[in-house]
Amino acid sequence: MTVAARIARTIATEINATPAQVAAATELLDGGATVPFVARYRKEVTGGLDDTQLRNLSERLTYLREMEARREAIIGSIRDQGKLTDDLARALAAAETKAALEDIYLPFKPKRRTKAMIARENGLEPLLRAIQDDRAADPQALAAGYVTEAVKDPKAALDGARDILVEELSENATLLGALRDFMRDQAFIAAKVIAGKEEAGAKFSDYFDHREKWADIPAHRALAILRAAKEEVVTIDISPDPDTGAARAEGIVAQAIGPLGDQPGDQWLRQVAGWTWRVRLSNTMYIDLLTELRKRAHDEAIRVFGRNLKDLLLAAPAGARATLGLDPGIRTGVKVAVIDATGKLVDTTTIYPFQPKNDLTGSEAALRALIAKHGVELIAIGNGTASRETERLVAEVLKRLPKGAPLPTKVVVSEAGASVYSASEQASREFPDLDVSLRGAVSIARRLQDPLAELVKVPPESIGVGQYQHDVDQRQLTRALEAVVEDAVNAVGVDLNTASAPLLAHVAGLGPSLAQAIVAHRDASGAFPSRAALKKVTGLGPRAFEQAAGFLRIRDGAEPLDASAVHPEAYGVARKIVQACGRDIRAIMGQPAALKQLRAEDFVDAHFGLPTVRDILSELEKPGRDPRPGFVTASFAEGVEDIKDLKPGMSLEGTVTNVAAFGAFVDIGVHQDGLVHISQLADRFVKDPNEVVKVGDVVKVRVTEVDVPRKRIGLTMRKDGGGAQDRAADRPRGGKPPVKAGGKAGGKGGAAPKPTRDGGQGAFGAALAEAMRRK
Repeated sequence: MTVAARIARTIATEINATPAQVAAATELLDGGATVPFVARYRKEVTGGLDDTQLRNLSERLTYLREMEARREAIIGSIRDQGKLTDDLARALAAAETKAALEDIYLPFKPKRRTKAMIARENGLEPLLRAIQDDRAADPQALAAGYVTEAVKDPKAALDGARDILVEELSENATLLGALRDFMRDQAFIAAKVIAGKEEAGAKFSDYFDHREKWADIPAHRALAILRAAKEEVVTIDISPDPDTGAARAEGIVAQAIGPLGDQPGDQWLRQVAGWTWRVRLSNTMYIDLLTELRKRAHDEAIRVFGRNLKDLLLAAPAGARATLGLDPGIRTGVKVAVIDATGKLVDTTTIYPFQPKNDLTGSEAALRALIAKHGVELIAIGNGTASRETERLVAEVLKRLPKGAPLPTKVVVSEAGASVYSASEQASREFPDLDVSLRGAVSIARRLQDPLAELVKVPPESIGVGQYQHDVDQRQLTRALEAVVEDAVNAVGVDLNTASAPLLAHVAGLGPSLAQAIVAHRDASGAFPSRAALKKVTGLGPRAFEQAAGFLRIRDGAEPLDASAVHPEAYGVARKIVQACGRDIRAIMGQPAALKQLRAEDFVDAHFGLPTVRDILSELEKPGRDPRPGFVTASFAEGVEDIKDLKPGMSLEGTVTNVAAFGAFVDIGVHQDGLVHISQLADRFVKDPNEVVKVGDVVKVRVTEVDVPRKRIGLTMRKDGGGAQDRAADRPRGGKPPVKAGGKAGGKGGAAPKPTRDGGQGAFGAALAEAMRRK
């Protein structure tokens, strides 16, 4: 089997596809095609692989190709040493991971001078073989025959023989694999506070005395412990159960030596096996499992970040309406910017309704004037400091608008990342003469009109929808988030004549330089009359046009299909479909009834298969449809503006701002997001919070817990009352499950879930504490 075929077979199993599909997709990606293009316009070639499968395929393809290159390098190294046997070659060929390859390579890997090397130089390897061959002989007596000028006594001889055996065991790939499997199944991870660090590391108090199964620890807790260790607040241990696990591990090492009885030689070998585990291999396993845990936690954190970012980017746009953006502030004033329906900045000012100026009258008058002058339909209020005070000010302004005048809709908008954009090079180019503080108000207004178009200008890691994002592999994070942004932008499509360069840069096949070239061409020559006119842009060749054209839209152009997701290469098929209806294309587009009688199979030809024809029919029914949901807003409760205003039992409305493995954060308008723990998301068991909520959702919640000093807010979305007292997972260690009247232990859903070990706190309390630290 060739290397390519082996890789295709491996990936096919992982992404639930066939090797032929993987091979076809690989050929397209290797040829320069982008994932969005392949997923949307090459379904016949790949058998319908979606963007998620293709992203996984691309990532695994890189890993497996690197592994194959490493395999060849290892084989070459061993061959050059003259030690490559048939059995060794087969073992290397069968290795399925980089770790397995490195295990096999260990004995042949060039290394620094070791104790075992010195022992061999001193002639002690025959002593080890003598002990192994004659178990009845006394090792001490055998060692006496190996005393030399370099080996001062029998003990030194036995130590040298031990060093040789320890190295052989430590380089035994089969043994390492068995120990790794044992540890993955049996190991516990434990954290202990370093004496004297209790006060300085108080934010990690949940992990001062924490222990749980390595295999079961969720990513957010693993990341918290890893950060605490990095800040030298706790020490970490990863080991099997001290009562039974160590003996089992030593037994696995002993088995690698061979059958051991009770003779003197057997006893010595058993002692060496134990010593090998305690001194060498337990540390090796600790490092391996810590590395695995870190990668597992990083992968999960990146996955959660990517999912939340996708939900945020695909949040409902308010649409092309004149919008007034407010960036709240107290002493520095509230920054105000008005943009028209196309997102163009038309007015700015700063008002000072709060201390020290307290110019409430002037501020209200300024806002009323701007609303009337520009026909403002939406008011976007940043959710930072003074947000609720500013919202109250806007409410008063709206009350005082002339009777009969259109009433703008006020919406509280996340301002995460707005300050980063304000100081960016992109903002400087866009608004060279505008004060940095006012740029933030523009961004807040625009992200209400179209979240996707505005948020692509902000580095994803600055948007604040991740967990421990600064702790994870930054290159991996960047790649993952760039892929999320690319998929989101291409799923929605981009208006070629209004899109900014940062938005165009994420269109398949373009990138920053071509995006700038498109904008420059547009500025110099005017709006593009058609997709075909893109070919006139300097530097934009046939391949870039092929990749990008289907994701770009021309509104009200001469070619109606330019406003749809139908690719120019398939316009001929679309026109055949229209001709079959006997009507003008403009009369057909957007009229599902006119297309109902057609059979997709009748339009399949040698170039375009059934999947493409079906996609074209769908586009003709709803041309350029936006996959994003309809626009809705949350209404914050009157009089609830600070965490001190909250009381358990209050029912409120809010917007989901972040979703983590342990629950969802909800903005309820008090400057501090509350946490709906995973156990409080629904009246049923929830494995993944994303099953129930996503970033941007408007939800109804009830307050269950309020901790003002530590700024912690517990919320529930359960209809049965929720609350920490109903959750078995909240019990301290050793507690008994509560029993509801007439019900089973743990409330609804049958048996209560198993309690977790949270250092004396409940799972909800620990998650809430950790969540608030991260926020």
